[in-house]
Amino acid sequence: MATRYRFGLEEYGRLFQGVRNVELLKGEVYRMSPIGPKHAWSVARLTRLFTEALGDRAVVWPQNPIRLPPHSEPQPDLALLRPKDYGETLPTPEDILLLLEVAETSLDHDPGLKLPLYAEAGIPEVWLLDLKANRLHVYRTPKAGVYTEHPILLPGEEAEPLAFPGVRIPWS
Repeated sequence: MATRYRFGLEEYGRLFQGVRNVELLKGEVYRMSPIGPKHAWSVARLTRLFTEALGDRAVVWPQNPIRLPPHSEPQPDLALLRPKDYGETLPTPEDILLLLEVAETSLDHDPGLKLPLYAEAGIPEVWLLDLKANRLHVYRTPKAGVYTEHPILLPGEEAEPLAFPGVRIPWS
């Protein structure tokens, strides 16, 4: 019979340092889906749009890990962070202004597992770009481990991050 083992952040960091395509979520290691061309292009395009729109008002953090103590180190497709030097430590919930997940093959995984994790950590806003249905799900205002606002944007509608009123992002 197999034994289940839960990882803490430090042990996960030591054991999986340099291993690609894995995430630590609630103490369990998950292999991430491979990134296809549509997914990669969406992340690259949104990285450019956010960088151009925000300049030095935020750190645009594409496909890099964040720390959600005590047992999670996900790698969202894009994060907007408070401006500071992250050379010595990974961003934590206090640093995160917005997370963005691009979902093509991970549509079952991201909303069911990652969204509650982000809400529990108090991440103020998460965007989930559904590449299959061509919709942007915007999750805002976390309370008691769930997001209480969930507008869905259609192609042609622009998204406006809560942290940057007036900044409009043409996501589609």
